[in-house]
Amino acid sequence: QVQLVESGGGLVQPGGSLRLSCAASGFIFSMYVMGWYRQAPGKQRELVATITGRGGSTSVADSVKGRFTISRDNFKKSVYLQMNSLKPEDTAVYYCNPFPAGTLEYWGQGTQVTVSS
Repeated sequence: QVQLVESGGGLVQPGGSLRLSCAASGFIFSMYVMGWYRQAPGKQRELVATITGRGGSTSVADSVKGRFTISRDNFKKSVYLQMNSLKPEDTAVYYCNPFPAGTLEYWGQGTQVTVSS
């Protein structure tokens, strides 16, 4: 059974940092490109960052370039998102999922990130 459990969100002031984690199970994690996505209230879900199966290549959206870093640990079947210099516009529910989205037809509950003073 596929499971993706996101954690690490919270309330942080502008300029602060958070590290999100996602624990995966039920599929061969190392074979999948993984992504972090986010959905703000009233907006469509958007792709934030991706990382290849072995972690050799990463990409991030222009809106978070230079601030967010994606990484993974295949032994732990986990993917991470380090978020620095957070801005109010980063407020959203963050999800991990294989890329492209919907590959596994499953979404976890996500983790809420709120950036506010």
